[in-house]
Amino acid sequence: MMTTSRRALLAAPLAAPGLALAQSSGPWPNRPIRMIVPFGTGGGTDITMRLLAPKLAAILGQNVVVENRPGAGSTTGTDLVAKSPPDGTTFVLATLSSTGLAVGLYRNLPYDPVRDLTAVAPTNFIPICHTVTTRNLRVRDTADWVAQLRASPGRFSYGSSGIGTSGHLASANFLTKTGTQAVHVPYRGGGQVFTALVAGEIQFCSDIPSLMLPFNRDGLARTLFVATDQRSTLMPDVPTAAEVGLPDYKAYSWYGIFGPAGLPSAITERMAAAIEQALGEADVLARFEEMGTPAMRGWTPARFAAFVRDEIELWVPIVRASGATAD
Repeated sequence: MMTTSRRALLAAPLAAPGLALAQSSGPWPNRPIRMIVPFGTGGGTDITMRLLAPKLAAILGQNVVVENRPGAGSTTGTDLVAKSPPDGTTFVLATLSSTGLAVGLYRNLPYDPVRDLTAVAPTNFIPICHTVTTRNLRVRDTADWVAQLRASPGRFSYGSSGIGTSGHLASANFLTKTGTQAVHVPYRGGGQVFTALVAGEIQFCSDIPSLMLPFNRDGLARTLFVATDQRSTLMPDVPTAAEVGLPDYKAYSWYGIFGPAGLPSAITERMAAAIEQALGEADVLARFEEMGTPAMRGWTPARFAAFVRDEIELWVPIVRASGATAD
């Protein structure tokens, strides 16, 4: 489980004098900007990018077009950007799934997150919670749920936005920690996962508390715990993983914007500054607070690049220990 100091590091703003947004007289951007979301519609990445895109367009004075390119646990869309020319017209809202998790999952990952991408800026930190359906499933608490899983190995299934996504690995890690088994059912986006959950086609999933909240309120699903150090302000009655007996359980994600390798530093710095300005706008901060996904403000590109390297080093052993593979 993430320590308080690490969560503070991810979410807390730092002084970033190099990110002051100056009005550039240079040629970039002189064409519309494609912002690839490597997941389907309806999930957290899609919501986040469609919130930020008009802000970035206004700041940069150029259209920012959001394009969903789901597939292969977010690696299809990320690879598209890794192989794009570094001219400042194509970026990706990548995640932990596209970087640290992908390196551990894929033996033949078509890109190297460090070598083939330029880290520009993170956008927000993503807490994860564990939720079960209430359709034809009665679960009192986490202990009862683990007992049911142990009693019927492979009977239950869980959904995610694709093989190798944070939702997939969060659930797989839960099964590893509890010594249980279940069948993974990958979908093309969060919206499909939630539809399957409330219909009882799958029995559980791991995702953002804010996205699970409406289903809890309507009695269509029940969140058993959140994988954070403290209880979620969105779900104050839901215990943490440590409180239900899983102190070493680790599950979270983050989103961040990357360009292709070789992106000129002037473009990288200006896009980073635009992202920083967009993240500071009141309606963006309010929406992120509502979603329970705090903005990661004040990061320089260099700091973000170092963070990505650290995340790969942290998560690859965890992924491999889980036994999950994607190819």
